[in-house]
Amino acid sequence: MKGRIETTEARAKELRPLVEKLVTLAKKQNLASLRLLLSRLSKISASKLYYEVAPKYQDRAGGYLRILKTAERRKRDGVLKAIIEFV
Repeated sequence: MKGRIETTEARAKELRPLVEKLVTLAKKQNLASLRLLLSRLSKISASKLYYEVAPKYQDRAGGYLRILKTAERRKRDGVLKAIIEFV
């Protein structure tokens, strides 16, 4: 929804393929892909992905997300943090 989140590095690496597949599905811009998005995401998230995010990437073949590793560590367990965002 926000286009950018800060999370752990492992979660960001797990999240990237899932979101990129959803963006590829939304790029088709047909009713079937919209219905699939609605079945997998909330209505607000699916409509934002379908109507706002996917049209930006129509001419891009892939690589919609970027993972930026930060030097920060989480205090309680020392896990490295990362920022994942749309390119």
